[in-house]
Amino acid sequence: MGLRANLFLAGALAVTAVLVAATPIAAAEPAGQITILYDAFGTDAAMKKDWGFSALVEISGKRILFDTGNDPDIFAANVKAKNIDLTSIDFVVLSHRHSDHMAGLNHVLSVNPTVKIYAPKEGFGVFGASLPSSFYRKDESLPPGMRYYGGKPPEVMKFGSAWQRANIELVDKTTEIAPGITLLALVSDAPGTRELKELSLAVNTADGVVLVVGCSHPGIEKIVEAATAINPKIRLIAGGFHLVVAPDEAIARTVATLKDTFKVESIAPGHCTGEPTFAALKQAYGDRYLYAGVGTSLPLGPGMGSVGRRGEGPAIQQDDLATYRKLAHREDPFGILKARNLRSGLSRL
Repeated sequence: MGLRANLFLAGALAVTAVLVAATPIAAAEPAGQITILYDAFGTDAAMKKDWGFSALVEISGKRILFDTGNDPDIFAANVKAKNIDLTSIDFVVLSHRHSDHMAGLNHVLSVNPTVKIYAPKEGFGVFGASLPSSFYRKDESLPPGMRYYGGKPPEVMKFGSAWQRANIELVDKTTEIAPGITLLALVSDAPGTRELKELSLAVNTADGVVLVVGCSHPGIEKIVEAATAINPKIRLIAGGFHLVVAPDEAIARTVATLKDTFKVESIAPGHCTGEPTFAALKQAYGDRYLYAGVGTSLPLGPGMGSVGRRGEGPAIQQDDLATYRKLAHREDPFGILKARNLRSGLSRL
């Protein structure tokens, strides 16, 4: 009996040892990272700078391409420089319809034509749309030759996409597209972009929400507020905050709201956030300000705010600043600078 008991105990201990050793490997999840593939500032000599935004988000077992930049050739060159395999991405998110966020999609489709693409749903637009034919008024007194579709329109009228054969799914409301991965669908009410629909990516992790934004046209505060409905703890925000021409008082309010009201832990601003906002956020967040120039990889593991490149010099060098200012002035996609100059001129009359 003693021998038999000892053999049983030895076997049980061996099995337990195997299970204990295997458990951390099976349970461990890759920490993940966000790699900035497109922006107008950065210190990586292998990357080309241009106005626009794109990031590869590797998190929760998914590889997500968020936006595709302003120029397909520059986007392709930057993807190649970072050795990114676009055939292995799980899906693409196009935040909104502006060309500096979606022009590189042509390159993506050239190497991965069937990849799933999420884009905001609009009544009309480059991503395609549909409307019931009842949307337009009809006049049955007209002869068939003067009537749309000869007076017999389809029940649903479909409108073409700039990428006709692409696998695009249109999103019209906040939607969880995979476990813990949500697309926040909001609409801008700001002058110049009113009614513009924009998607932001919110990934709920054990340490809080990782939020990736394109241009934040609906307002970065509103986007963060929507993300807190998923989890009140916002771990990181990366992307463009659309404060590139904002006055100092507006920047100060936004920084205070993010840091004090929503208590966002770490910040990685880029694209249209704007130079003065970079400076204000860096001052407010200190070592929780993560440098996010083109070519940068932001680690998403525990303690990410205490490692890696942040906003300290030479985060944005003088030649980068000159390029950024030139691009910002050239783009002015909504006429904000033009309108401001016009108002200033009229005030002097």
